[in-house]
Amino acid sequence: MPGFSLWLYGVIMRLAQALLRRKLRKRAQAEPLYGQYIEERFGYYKQSACNDWIWIHAVSLGETRTAAILLQGLRQAMPHMKLLLTNGTATGREEGLKLLQEGDIQVWQAWDSPEVVERFLTAFKPRIGLLLETEVWPQLIHKAQEKGIPIMLINARMSEKSLHQAQRWASLIKPAFAGLSAVCAQAPDDAMRLKSLGASVTGIFGNLKFDAKPDASQVAMGRAWREQLSAPVVMLASSREGEEAMWLAAWQTFNKQHPELQIHWLIVPRHPQRVSEVESLITSSGLRVSRRSTWSQEALFSAALLNETAQDSSVILLGDSLGEMALYYSLADAALLGGSFEKLGGQNLIEAAACACPIVMGPHTFNFAEASQAAETAGAAQRASDMAAAMKLAADTVQNRPLQKQKSANAFQFAQQHGGATQRTVQAVLAQLKIKD
Repeated sequence: MPGFSLWLYGVIMRLAQALLRRKLRKRAQAEPLYGQYIEERFGYYKQSACNDWIWIHAVSLGETRTAAILLQGLRQAMPHMKLLLTNGTATGREEGLKLLQEGDIQVWQAWDSPEVVERFLTAFKPRIGLLLETEVWPQLIHKAQEKGIPIMLINARMSEKSLHQAQRWASLIKPAFAGLSAVCAQAPDDAMRLKSLGASVTGIFGNLKFDAKPDASQVAMGRAWREQLSAPVVMLASSREGEEAMWLAAWQTFNKQHPELQIHWLIVPRHPQRVSEVESLITSSGLRVSRRSTWSQEALFSAALLNETAQDSSVILLGDSLGEMALYYSLADAALLGGSFEKLGGQNLIEAAACACPIVMGPHTFNFAEASQAAETAGAAQRASDMAAAMKLAADTVQNRPLQKQKSANAFQFAQQHGGATQRTVQAVLAQLKIKD
């Protein structure tokens, strides 16, 4: 029988469904995909079901890209597997569509109330559920246990901040973690924190993202574009709300202090729906913007703008595309890590390293603490106290060509040395399914 905390949580989640519908309608105004297939979030599906699904839940864009790495390994081990993919965000669902093969199904994540989770699990009856990174939902775990469906937490991470938050609701959260069939932790600290919540940690497998290979065509195009520019490129990568304003203030000061330096600046917001907002912020300060969507395959700029830009760094490059981070990192000589300058926990730096792009991090990387520390130790990344200090570190790096080449080599080597998580994770999944490799 569920405990009082789980019962109360179920009541709250049931009552909150009206608020979720309102939120989805509001978000759909900017991102129409949120207004589509809404009833899936409440456990109503049009797809026909089977009893053989391998279910992967990847809430957003980053997790979905991680799921793609895992899925490649799973399909090699189980060539005839049927994928049930769930996502929680529009960017995740859009990216997830690329992973589907004939016979696969993609639906929205089921809202974590008792009735909705019951309908979801009854409709699809998955053989196993694979949750990516942090997605542990109390009602889902409880209902899966009742039905005998094993649930694994894959590429699992747990920051110190998240642990403290979970401990506040220990009577609800600990049974959920204890109900997981297996947990594949990224790093020793993650494993320790997960165990303290009652999770059964199968092993410390590393980060799946290290097994991702950058798109070769994007890398080639980015490097070709870089050759067109006479000055180095510094990128603000996966920036979050508030960080572009920080960058702009730091840039204005930096440009006054170092008018002799020619650096091209590239900004790639984490969420594409914010691109127009970021562009308005930049242009309101008298700067000009060149958006990725205006670049041809052959050139970043028209010939006239290219010549002008070679002498004028006030033209800011703006990444407004989805799924082209390898291109942007290959265009850049160094990258400032978005999400690490506001108190947001940072972003994944592994893709930058795989593209041989040196990284400068802000002070807030708690969501990727182990990877950030390892990158710093390896000389693949540097730490700065704030945006202004990060800008100076990046400028010093890209202006010193031998130093930039060394840090670039360090970044690439760091990415290459930490692979293998996919194979280890696939073996753990097969063990849960009692399948011999």
